[in-house]
Amino acid sequence: MNLPRATSPRPDLLEFASGSDASVVAKHEISFILGKSITLKLLYQCAAFVLLTELPSNFYDGCCLLSHRRHRAQTASKYTAAIETSRDLLQRIKDEAGAPGMVIGVSVDGSHVWCEGVGYSDLENRVPCGPDTVMRIASISKPLTAAAVARLWEDGKIDLDAPVQKYVPEFPQKRYEGEDVTITPRMLLSHLSGIRHYEKDGKKVREDREKAKRLLKPPEKSSDENKEKPKAEDSSAKSKEAKGGLRKKEFEQEEYYLKDNFENVIQALDLFKDDPLIFKPGSTFLYSTHAYTLLSAVVERAAGQRFLDHMMKMFQELGMLNTVPDENDPIMYNRSRFYHFNKKVCVVNCPYVDNSYKWAGGGFLSSVGDLLVFGNALLYSYQMAGLKNTDGLLPGFLKPHTAKAVWAPVDKTEASWDKDGLYAQGWLVVEKRQKYGQCRSRRHYVSHTGGAVGASSVLLVLPSDTANQMQLPPQGVVVTIITNMQSVGLNTTALKIAQEFDKARDEETAST
Repeated sequence: MNLPRATSPRPDLLEFASGSDASVVAKHEISFILGKSITLKLLYQCAAFVLLTELPSNFYDGCCLLSHRRHRAQTASKYTAAIETSRDLLQRIKDEAGAPGMVIGVSVDGSHVWCEGVGYSDLENRVPCGPDTVMRIASISKPLTAAAVARLWEDGKIDLDAPVQKYVPEFPQKRYEGEDVTITPRMLLSHLSGIRHYEKDGKKVREDREKAKRLLKPPEKSSDENKEKPKAEDSSAKSKEAKGGLRKKEFEQEEYYLKDNFENVIQALDLFKDDPLIFKPGSTFLYSTHAYTLLSAVVERAAGQRFLDHMMKMFQELGMLNTVPDENDPIMYNRSRFYHFNKKVCVVNCPYVDNSYKWAGGGFLSSVGDLLVFGNALLYSYQMAGLKNTDGLLPGFLKPHTAKAVWAPVDKTEASWDKDGLYAQGWLVVEKRQKYGQCRSRRHYVSHTGGAVGASSVLLVLPSDTANQMQLPPQGVVVTIITNMQSVGLNTTALKIAQEFDKARDEETAST
C-alpha cells in the first residue's frame, strides 16, 4: 500500500483527538487511506502515524466542526435552566400580544448560547420562525446609524457640534420664536434637535406633553373631601386613556404607511425640512425618526458615498451579512411576512409600505444572529476602556473612549420604554443605582426598541457587573427579540431574560 509521506506534525489535531475520540478519528482516516477495513489492533498501532500525517483539508474541517459543536453543546448545557425559563417568558409575551412569530437570540460573553424561533414567519404558508428568519428591526436602525456616525467622528470626518448645513446645505436655516437657531449632528443623535416626529401639528405635540405632565401631578386640594376621590379616580382613568391613546395614535400617522420611493436620503428631506420646529434645539427631548433621516444625509456627505452603500460596507466589516435595507424588489431568503390586528381584532397582513424615507431611523431588516454580533462588537469596544493591559488584543470596532461616549446618558433626554433611563447617542442607557440597603438594585444596561408596520424589536446589552481583568471582553449578556407583529413591548421581557442568563453565568463562574 502507498501511504502518504509524513510531513510536519499537527499539534492541533493531536489536541483534538487526545480524548475519547482519538480512536474514531484514526479509524475514519485510516479507512479513508487504505480503502478497506482493518483490525482494531492495527488501528491503534497506526493512530499516532496518521495524526502526524498531512490530512485532507475536508477531514480537518470536519474535525473542527465536530469540536465546535461539542463546545457549543457544553456551553448551552450550562444555561439549560435559563433557556427553559426564558422560553416560557418568550411564549408568554408572544401569546399575550397575539404575535404570529417571534425570534430570540442570546449571547453570553460573546458566545451565542441560544437562538430560537417560535410561531410562524409566514402564516399563510405555515413557514415556521427560525434563527435565520429576517424581520424589520425598525428603530434598532438608529444604533446602527449612530455607530456609523461614531466611526466617521473617529476619522475626523464629522464635527458633531457643527451646524448640519455644513454637510447638508439643502436643509434650510431654522428659526424658533423669531430667532435663528442651530441644529447639530450631536442633537440629532440624542433627539434634541426639535425636528418633528410623525405628528406634524407642533401645537398638538406641545399640548399633549403638557397634558401628560398635568396628569402625573396630584389633584388639587378641595374643601369637600367627598369630591376629592372622584377627581383622583378620574385623573387616573384619564392618565391610562392618555397613555393608551398615544400608543394607538402612533400607528395612525399617515407617514407610517408611505408608498412613495425616495431615490436618496437628500430627497427624503422634502418630507419635513420646511416644517417648523416643535421645540428650540437643545432644550427638549422629542423622539424623531426624521431627525435620523437628516443625520443620514450628514453621514452621506461626510463619508463621500451613498448612505446605504456606506452602511452595507459597515455591515460587511462587522460580519452582519443578513442586515440589509428593507427594499421590496430583491428576493431575500428567510424574509418574514408582517402582520397587525384589524378593527375586528383579527390578524391580517400589513399593507405595502416603502421605508426609503427613513433608512437611518427605521429602515433595515436583520436577523437575531446579526444583532447579537453588533451588540457584542459595541460591548467589546466599551469594555476595552476598562482594561489595564490590552497587549495582544485586537482593537474594538469603536475606540474605547468613543464607545463610552456613545453609551453616556445625555441631559434633558428620556425614553418611553424605561423611565429609569436617559437617551444617549442612539441608545437608551440605564445607570447602576441602589438607593436603599436591601432594596431594589438597578443594573447598568443599554437598549433600543423598535416599532414599525408589522414589526417590533429590541436589542439589549447587559454588561457584566463583575468584570474580570483576567478574562477577555466582551463580558456580559446580549439579548435581542424580533417579531412580525406591531405594537409589542419587548424591553421588559428582554431585561428579564438577560438577568436569567447573567445569574446562570455568575453561578457557573463561582463554581469554577
